[in-house]
Amino acid sequence: MKILFMGTPDIAAECLKALVKAGLEVVGAVSQPDRPKGRGHKLVPTEVKAAAEEMGIRVYQPEKLKNGELQSVLDELKPDLIAVVAYGKILPKYVLDYPKYGCINMHASLLPKLRGAAPVQWAVINGEKKTGATTMLMDEGLDTGDMLLCEEIEIGEYETSEELFDRMAVLGAGLLVKTINEIESITPVPQEHDKHTYAPMISKDMAHIDWSKTTDEISKLICGMNSWPMAYSIYNDEIMKIITARKGEACSGENGEIVGYEKDKGLRVKTSDGSIYILSAQFPNSKRMGIDEYLRGHEIKYGTILK
Repeated sequence: MKILFMGTPDIAAECLKALVKAGLEVVGAVSQPDRPKGRGHKLVPTEVKAAAEEMGIRVYQPEKLKNGELQSVLDELKPDLIAVVAYGKILPKYVLDYPKYGCINMHASLLPKLRGAAPVQWAVINGEKKTGATTMLMDEGLDTGDMLLCEEIEIGEYETSEELFDRMAVLGAGLLVKTINEIESITPVPQEHDKHTYAPMISKDMAHIDWSKTTDEISKLICGMNSWPMAYSIYNDEIMKIITARKGEACSGENGEIVGYEKDKGLRVKTSDGSIYILSAQFPNSKRMGIDEYLRGHEIKYGTILK
């Protein structure tokens, strides 16, 4: 079986590596075009491109797909199956219809929950106790295709999106390999479309903490925005990014008020129904560090309101 792989970020790169390690024949990889990053705006290859080139797999990076830009690649490689993981674009019908076994997507949620671009982050932000990976036969909708296999994974109380991504990459890669190996014997199952939820792309403004929310909601936002873009609040009219935090009991004061500091617990901030202990943060004009370390060289005034 000849497989064309389509994907872009690191979770997709791990899946690509797993296919090759399992001995499956990957004849090519399609990824998003290289984008400029950093202060120098230097073009940086996608994680899938870097992984594919390291393994000697040819890489294709069309800007668009909808006008037949991938047709010549399909005609050249003649894939029997297309494996898709976080590619970043909806596949047009001519791509979906080309391979004998269809286009198989590994989506990082338990479908129909959390369709969309950021299922891992939203599983954490929403306070889900579990999530998982689902493989499906792709159609022209957004993560609406019939399901093939799925596997659950529990989410830790203070597990960050970055940590969950790492575990999901291993889970999803294994599930994708299993799906491809068993594709002829799996019976597709339609999704319960009326039960779907959506996981939109994360933006920086979503990371702004509203201290009138509950302790649970704020804790999950902090975990869900780690490692990008990092949850933040306004401290002395400047942005303070919160890296790690733990939940605390109720206390008096205004929402967002810094009410105290406890060694080994952190900086305590009041929420609507409790408090949050900030363990590590990035204060204005400073690097990321633990609160204990920051206080050795700086003063924090209790009663300050984080906004």
